[in-house]
Amino acid sequence: MPGFTHLQVAQPVTFGHHLLAWFEMLKRDSERLIDCRKRVNLMPLGAAALAGTSYPLDRAYTAQLLGFDAPTANSLDAVSDRDFAIEFAAVAAILLTHLSRMAEELVLWSSAQFDFIELPDRFCTGSSIMPQKKNPDVPELVRGKVGRVNGHLIALLTLMKGQPLAYNKDNQEDKEPLFDTIDTVLGCLRAFGDMIPALRPKRDNMLQAARRGFATATDLADYLARKGMPFRDAHEVVGKAVRLGVETGRDLAEMTLAELQQFSPLIEAEVFAVLSLEGSVAARNVLGGAAPDRVREAAAAARAWIGSPA
Repeated sequence: MPGFTHLQVAQPVTFGHHLLAWFEMLKRDSERLIDCRKRVNLMPLGAAALAGTSYPLDRAYTAQLLGFDAPTANSLDAVSDRDFAIEFAAVAAILLTHLSRMAEELVLWSSAQFDFIELPDRFCTGSSIMPQKKNPDVPELVRGKVGRVNGHLIALLTLMKGQPLAYNKDNQEDKEPLFDTIDTVLGCLRAFGDMIPALRPKRDNMLQAARRGFATATDLADYLARKGMPFRDAHEVVGKAVRLGVETGRDLAEMTLAELQQFSPLIEAEVFAVLSLEGSVAARNVLGGAAPDRVREAAAAARAWIGSPA
């Protein structure tokens, strides 16, 4: 399939490589949530109104019984601090931003202009007046939810920005944004958990799209550079070849050897292996690259990470 920059065809990648980019985003979100818990899972019980209590409580034992990692270390901070809500909301905002970016691609890919995937009917609805429409409602709804969660984060930050120690009545406003953030994140994750495995990629359409936009132009420049041509000169040579392709409505791989050689005598018959989509993808055989072997390795590592205990 085509990889994009500026939403224009850039270089060929594989669908698996693209999905693994989504995985990396969500993996970081998972790690942020786990890391967030290390700081927020502290027990305030025993801080009392602000100065602690005169009753002989064993706060460490109470925290252990209630499932906290430890009791809070300072009673003033425990009473007035709302970092636990703010930090979770920040993590949630990043997570929803990632889901929103994924949703945007699903909306684009399911459009007639891209037609890369088919979304099952249960994640779409028809138009109220246009019978031909199949609207990607679930991705659009998830994409819209990021504004809601971002708003909750800003509300919590604004709530706390001017408060002195210790408790102030302003803090009763902490609950609604926190609880709604939790509900929103869970709902969006459940929707994606159902939807992503149900996607049906349209392989032929992706392949044909990758053949447009001169996706292997960089490969030709790299080929010339390996032959000893300075890359700035190779860039210019390839630009001229692309211009011919635009004028004649052909991709670089569809030109004849003679046509390509008019731009540089360094070009030889083996260039067509370089200009193929398969050759271009296979050449990105570095850690994190789009080569199929690397994608399979990354997918295996992802499955192992998912299956490992947190």
